[in-house]
Amino acid sequence: MDANGLIGLDEALGIVRNVPVPLREETVSLDASLGRVLPREVRSPIDSPPFDKSTMDGFAVAAAEDSTELCIVDTVAAGGVPVRTVSRGECARIMTGAMLPAGAGRVIRREYVREGSDRITVLTAETEDNVVRRGSSIHAGDPLLGPRVIAPQDVGTLAASGIGEVPVAIPPRVTVLCTGPEIRPAGQPLGDGEIYDSNGPQLQAQLAAMHCPAVVKSGIPDRPEELENAMGEGLESCDVLLLTGGVSVGDFDYVPSCLRKLGARILFHRVSVRPGRPTLFAAKGQQHVFGLPGNPVSTFIIFEVFVKPYLFRRMGLDWTPRAWRGTLAVALRRSAADRTEFLPVRVRDGAVEPVRYHGSAHLNALAEADGLVRLEIGVREVPQGAQVDVRPL
Repeated sequence: MDANGLIGLDEALGIVRNVPVPLREETVSLDASLGRVLPREVRSPIDSPPFDKSTMDGFAVAAAEDSTELCIVDTVAAGGVPVRTVSRGECARIMTGAMLPAGAGRVIRREYVREGSDRITVLTAETEDNVVRRGSSIHAGDPLLGPRVIAPQDVGTLAASGIGEVPVAIPPRVTVLCTGPEIRPAGQPLGDGEIYDSNGPQLQAQLAAMHCPAVVKSGIPDRPEELENAMGEGLESCDVLLLTGGVSVGDFDYVPSCLRKLGARILFHRVSVRPGRPTLFAAKGQQHVFGLPGNPVSTFIIFEVFVKPYLFRRMGLDWTPRAWRGTLAVALRRSAADRTEFLPVRVRDGAVEPVRYHGSAHLNALAEADGLVRLEIGVREVPQGAQVDVRPL
């Protein structure tokens, strides 16, 4: 805790990272697994490939075959089963992907031979065996995939091992409450003093990208009784409660007191980070509450930095974003260096450039950004040409 009563960013992240969380699983069909979280290791039930197979259209021969005149004794198509054993002086016509017949150890490609009706003449010596061996990709019982968000290539990997059903994490149920009577949904006219709700749709989109079901309610009045009722109703049906606004120290910021009345324990409140200083984190049993600042850039960034890793952990995944490394095209400067700060940047051919950014209400800046650069306390400037890590958006 610093002199201003703020908890350090990394200390706050450590608290979020170490709170006990439950994990629930279900089994889904392979075609429903894309984008879901695989919470534990899956092992292959079979060798892959499950047999020695040809990588060429050609002729399967014994490994030590040195004859140039060979008798064709079988033809093996992809998906077919060889019916003859290949002996010395013999070969089997074979197609790409087909199973090698017994006795065969290599394949002479078709263009290296002259083919007759029942025999071949080898014209060019073969330098490769042109065979993919059984289990060369993976053996039965070997780890196939570890915990991850299932990507298209993972679906292919699972399918290749014959896995038709996948264990996936059940995502936590999330309720989002956006406080402030001044916010209105997009598509409606604005009255005096009103603004459009961006936090609700933005958070719903961030949650949807994680396959987390969410109920979003906006325009919650800044009155203790109504706010407490909305929070209580949300906690009755959700695993995680997200609130935007009402977490600072203003006259109408009632979230902390309402949480205490509802039996929640505040684990930290006010973080040494910019944007996002008012951020709050609380626990009620196995439920957790994040109080996010009301400014939309703060809401977005605090979700990415705090909430997303937490939600993934509830799905069995120790997730950290994969940072890009780039060179600053121009210097990064800031006027105050009293807090850790995330600044939006764009990346062009490895060059990192700051975007035009006026602070935590300037949501348009995020639409122009590819990622965020973290500046530590005390750092006012990062010079042009410096190497920086970019957290992707």
